Amino acid sequence: MRTNFDQLLEAGCHFGHLKRKWNPAMAPYIYMERNGIHIIDLNKTAVKIEEAAEALKNIARSGRKILFVSTKKQGQEIIAAKAQEIGMPYITERWAGGMLTNVPTIRKAVKKMSQIDKMMTDGTLDNVSKREKLQITHQREKLEKNLGSIVDLTRLPSALFVVDVMKEHIAVAEANRLGIPVFGIVDTNSDPNPIDYVIPANDDAQKSIEVIVNAVCEAIKEGLEERKVEKADEEAAAAQSNAEAPAPRERRTRVRKAAPKAEAAEKVADVKAEAPAEEAPAE
Repeated sequence: MRTNFDQLLEAGCHFGHLKRKWNPAMAPYIYMERNGIHIIDLNKTAVKIEEAAEALKNIARSGRKILFVSTKKQGQEIIAAKAQEIGMPYITERWAGGMLTNVPTIRKAVKKMSQIDKMMTDGTLDNVSKREKLQITHQREKLEKNLGSIVDLTRLPSALFVVDVMKEHIAVAEANRLGIPVFGIVDTNSDPNPIDYVIPANDDAQKSIEVIVNAVCEAIKEGLEERKVEKADEEAAAAQSNAEAPAPRERRTRVRKAAPKAEAAEKVADVKAEAPAEEAPAE
């Protein structure tokens, strides 16, 4: 699925913020001003979506992870649904500071969640008081809400996709610090400079967010499918190569021949042993 001008127009991607709230760095992406509101150039938006989609497709095809971030209410359900569909990690609740720059601490919290799950299954919680059990259960729910969607993220993501770069400025700053490329929907009131792949569009309308997220997720899905095909081809080629390889030659044990002199001596000894004893001469 690829977006075109009409789809973007129908979704309201062209509506920016009030002129007095604009960020001058977004000037190249603004088409005009109408009734005090900036109108985004959707031709540039379509091009930027294509560029971002192609880059994300290549990342997915290489087997790397893309972290989707949207704590904004309008994008939470969309991000959660689409990220789950393509098997990518996502954050839709509060962004915990240090989620990228302090990974060991975040992994400890995830490990704690796994430990609580184990306690629930092996009956350990049945031996504690009702109050303690309630506290542990609430702690588990809180961890699940904030970190449950990144349980499988065992290493730093290879890219960050952000819906509102101004609201998620902490996430963007952490990604910039670590050199992780950032893909973001950037409205007219935001600074596009920290973003590696800028998608100029309305980041407040749910339809606008949905049409853009659908486009990039379709590209990621294509990348994942291509990866499956490539892996299947590699496995088939390896199997065929093993089948055509010649069987290993059997090693023959070499019997060392005895030296000529030793062999002759053995034969003489054998002959002497088999010969009858000579009769003694008569007196």
